[in-house]
Amino acid sequence: MLIRLGYDIEFDLPNRTPILSMLHIHSTRLGDLLEPDVMAVTPSVPVEFYTDGFGNRVGRLVAPAGPLRLSCQTVIDDPGNPDELNFGARELPVEELPHEVLPFLLSSRYCEVDRLSAAALELFGGLVPGWGRVQAICDWVHARVSFNYYQTRLSKTAVDVFTERVGVCRDFQHLAITFCRCLNIPARYATGYLPDIGVPLKPPMDFSAWFEVFLDGRWWTFDARNNIPRIGRVLIAVGRDASDVAITTSFGIANLVSFNVTSEEVLNP
Repeated sequence: MLIRLGYDIEFDLPNRTPILSMLHIHSTRLGDLLEPDVMAVTPSVPVEFYTDGFGNRVGRLVAPAGPLRLSCQTVIDDPGNPDELNFGARELPVEELPHEVLPFLLSSRYCEVDRLSAAALELFGGLVPGWGRVQAICDWVHARVSFNYYQTRLSKTAVDVFTERVGVCRDFQHLAITFCRCLNIPARYATGYLPDIGVPLKPPMDFSAWFEVFLDGRWWTFDARNNIPRIGRVLIAVGRDASDVAITTSFGIANLVSFNVTSEEVLNP
């Protein structure tokens, strides 16, 4: 299955502004790309790349005052399989977890483990540990949080979502991640492309959020917003929460002018 991916984002900058971008396909999927994953910058300025502490590729540039456009179009060869399931995957005791997984047990900017521990234990503490308990968390969040583009905000945390019961995809994932961490299950935030393949189209297209849980020695995909196995996820970045994987971070004012994302199956290659 071929999937076309891309973005076209425009800003207006009042002043010369340093910017970080996190828009490139994750290193784990580079071998599947059929076209270069190259970010075009208009006006043309040098872009320096580095790999952050979570293994994400980050672009670094300084844009002049005025209009700025970041764009890319590429094609990836995807196996077309839905998200993997492993109902027998077990939770590992904290003492058996790899060192690099431990940060995903801790509180972070949007995931306040200390403030939701009592609720998590009351809701899920009595369930059998393992895959089924994580799925129960997804079921609970999916059933009790409503999706609404107009009832979220950049400052909304897992506690806010638990209280208000409304938000966008990142809010669903933050609450589920926090519940998992409260139960000593490592969980990390993921962002990338999620085309509407095998499900009804939901325009406009946007980048998507999901989360990954460390069970039986590896990371598995879960999605509290959609809560069904999906086809065609393409990872861009992972982190403790959304603050680690912002698609752009500007060190100055950057007014968003337009934002378009492409994520669709190529039906006639």
